[in-house]
Amino acid sequence: MKQKNITVLVVEDEVLIGLMLAKKLRSLGYLVPDVVTTGERAVETAARDRPTVVLMDVTLAGDMNGLEAARQIRNEYGIPIIIFTGYNDSLLHEQARQVSPVAVLAKMSPLSDIVAAIEKAANISS
Repeated sequence: MKQKNITVLVVEDEVLIGLMLAKKLRSLGYLVPDVVTTGERAVETAARDRPTVVLMDVTLAGDMNGLEAARQIRNEYGIPIIIFTGYNDSLLHEQARQVSPVAVLAKMSPLSDIVAAIEKAANISS
């Protein structure tokens, strides 16, 4: 399922997780720029590069959390968001849904679930 010209912005403050995910996605044919670790940088990068989809962690370094960054990216640039979290908290899931994400996935989700969400987001943005 190699997809060309789908750019995935990975926003993850745990650098090793972000790098491993980026490597896996690149091996599947996705374009993945450098991993971003803060909400502020995610907004700047989305504005500049206009990725097809943003894979956004909730807890980030910096002053802006992932939900705030996702909301701003979605509202200002219309880029589909996939929320990627290590927490399984019902309040967090409710807050995440307010961002209207394509999906809310656990960090331990199978790669196939992440790819399915990316493909769904790519269809939305095209």
